[in-house]
Order: sequence, then C-alpha cells, then structure tokens
Amino acid sequence: MQQSKSRLKWACRRGMLELDVLLMPFVDEAYDQLSEADQAAFRRLLTCDDPDLFSWFMGHRECDDPELAKMVNVILKRIKA
Repeated sequence: MQQSKSRLKWACRRGMLELDVLLMPFVDEAYDQLSEADQAAFRRLLTCDDPDLFSWFMGHRECDDPELAKMVNVILKRIKA
C-alpha cells in the first residue's frame, strides 16, 4: 500500500536541517518518477534513524543495505546535477 504524498512529506521532516534539505525537495520533484521498487526503497529509507541517514548522505560511511545505498546515491546525484 502506497503512502499518500502528505504522509510521505511528513516522514521527510527530520530533526536535522541537512536531511530536510535533501529529502523534502526529492519527494516534491522526483519521487513520482521513481519505479515502484525505488519508491518502496525510499519509503524504507525514511524509517532509518537520522544519525545513520546523516552519515550516509554526508559520506561518512556507506549503508550496508544495497537498496538503501542505491537510493542514497540517487538522491545525492540529483542534488549534484
């Protein structure tokens, strides 16, 4: 079952501004174009703890989960484009 867009946006609101700046625009501008599998991976990414997300997005360490690591890279590549 797919979450509604408003619930997804709410889940993107984190305790860290650095994460908000990455996640919120991604949902607004790119989420709908993802495959269903990637949308599921993104939703799963949002269930991770903020310190883990921060470490992955800032390049301090890599995510051990290949699906989540791919989603982190998708988001980072979109920001750098």
